Amino acid sequence: MSAGLKGIRFAVVGGDDRELYLIAELQKQGAYIIGVGFEKASHNSEMMHATSLEDAVSKVDVLLFPMFGADERGVIKAKYSDTPIVLNKKVLESIPRNVPLIIGYARPALKSAAENLGIQLIETAKLDELAILNSIPSAEGAIQMAMEATKITIHGSQSFVLGLGRCGWTLARMLVGIGAHVTGVARKPSDLARAEEMGLQALHFANLEDEIGRAEIVFNTVPHQVLDRMMLEKVSHDAVIIDLASIPGGTDFEYAQMLGIKAQLAPGLPGIVAPKTAGRILAHIYPQLILRHLTTINTTCKVEV
Repeated sequence: MSAGLKGIRFAVVGGDDRELYLIAELQKQGAYIIGVGFEKASHNSEMMHATSLEDAVSKVDVLLFPMFGADERGVIKAKYSDTPIVLNKKVLESIPRNVPLIIGYARPALKSAAENLGIQLIETAKLDELAILNSIPSAEGAIQMAMEATKITIHGSQSFVLGLGRCGWTLARMLVGIGAHVTGVARKPSDLARAEEMGLQALHFANLEDEIGRAEIVFNTVPHQVLDRMMLEKVSHDAVIIDLASIPGGTDFEYAQMLGIKAQLAPGLPGIVAPKTAGRILAHIYPQLILRHLTTINTTCKVEV
């Protein structure tokens, strides 16, 4: 058992099944865990349970929030909680300045509040090392959704991948591996060149409207609306759209429904299709991130003293 986190107190706030595996892995590394919102979860004799988020804030060195963060009202998704967990102004004001708040996605309001209050806010969803590893269960889950939604095999299908970023590359590689005819859509010349090198049909977004009509499956990874009304009118009504972009996705879902196109938003796939793997990925990335951050804080404090 590693004791790299021995003596460090964590509050793990809300989340889903992946947080249960994350907690177990952090405990193996010596961490002391206070859970917020796990009343209905399977019993973990080594985890303490806080009565409220505000109660936990004053007792820990690190705050860990779910990858999907909080909604517009500050509500934290918590699958195993009996009551809503809200990250409001009162809670934020009670966070000590030396306690980092680690969260996947931070909405603009949270970023602004954290800056005004001097809170150490760390967004993890944008970290390459985490996003690349998370792209594996995301891609597998997206392909699974496509298999369930279509009447054809992925093998031999005309599959478009919109956006060749960290998730798009993994998805394109998997699709090629099972025999799909993959069109990789991007803007950067370097991405288009890499797509050709991988054996994809490279397509610039400027030409997507002319080509998307031949797509049988469209996987979107772009976090702004690329599949708008004009683009959707060019999509075959038999096509299936799997949108992996963060909420609200990159598809006009209401218009797609009007056209009879099957379009599904698929955020947070790692926690849905492979929570054990997703939890272990977090437990692999977070410790070094946290240790580096706490070391920086402690060094700064000593200098100030």
